[in-house]
Amino acid sequence: MPSRPTAAQRRQAALREALDAQRAALDLPPYDRPDRPGPALWACVDAVLEAYRRGASPVRAAVRAAVRGTLDELSARAPGHALEVRVPPFGAVQAVEGPRHTRGTPPGVVEAAPRTWLELAAGLRDWDAAVGGHAVAASGERADLGPFLPLRDAE
Repeated sequence: MPSRPTAAQRRQAALREALDAQRAALDLPPYDRPDRPGPALWACVDAVLEAYRRGASPVRAAVRAAVRGTLDELSARAPGHALEVRVPPFGAVQAVEGPRHTRGTPPGVVEAAPRTWLELAAGLRDWDAAVGGHAVAASGERADLGPFLPLRDAE
């Protein structure tokens, strides 16, 4: 009896499927590089951002995969529970060391639209400018993600 795929394998398969769907929507060939999580994630981020640049609506599954993957990368780089980073409607993670919260609104919250979040993660937008321009809502004493962004250099 074949073994069931792990959660990580299912996430990687979903990422690849979403990436190929986004590339097809952009009239690009399927992704043909090695099937490693980091490069495939950034290829998906790039494909979604390219759709935005072209003025097209990106494939929803690709946006979801790109947002969730980059949020996972943030939580790996800044582990903790003092800050909740939200990118509705696709995901949220707790990150940054500090006091842990268990109920209600956390002491620190960062919220951004998917496009803004992906631009920040990829290094195409400056954190301070995004906060100053109200593209990101950030509240709480640990709500500065500037030291952790961009995430792309972590690939």
